Amino acid sequence: MSSSKQVDSYRFLDRTTKKLVQTWVGLERLRAIPWTPLSRPLEESTVALISSAGLALKTDRPFDQEGERRNPWWGDPSYRILPRDARSEEVKLYHLHIHPRLAEQDLNTILPLERLLELEASGEIGRSAPHHYSFMGYILQPEALLEESTPAMIRHMQRDGVNAVVLVPG
Repeated sequence: MSSSKQVDSYRFLDRTTKKLVQTWVGLERLRAIPWTPLSRPLEESTVALISSAGLALKTDRPFDQEGERRNPWWGDPSYRILPRDARSEEVKLYHLHIHPRLAEQDLNTILPLERLLELEASGEIGRSAPHHYSFMGYILQPEALLEESTPAMIRHMQRDGVNAVVLVPG
């Protein structure tokens, strides 16, 4: 991809809404990052990936992009589960603010499942979790994501024995 291209995160917003959102984002205060130390060494840990790229299996329900086109203040707060062995040709990117070619050419650029399996094979991590997760980033009203989807993802990861999570920004 050419370095002269720039992603326009506001391309579906009208001029007034764009200015309002940019101002709103600029008002966000810096906060401490809630790091939690590992409960066991990484080489004994089960690691899951969570991507904010709006990725789903092609056989799964797509993320709702039309809802965001109709109302740029809204974003699909649901999440999707991807198996540890998912490949680029099995996954589709449903995000209005990310060029889909990234995931189509190499899923590892946006959800590094193969790289995680390599870390497992080399013994740097205990194992890749059986399931990984994706949600739609760029959600301006995150209540449902935080109150429903996030706890549900956590329950899935607890069932899978996940000890560490890598957040992969979309």
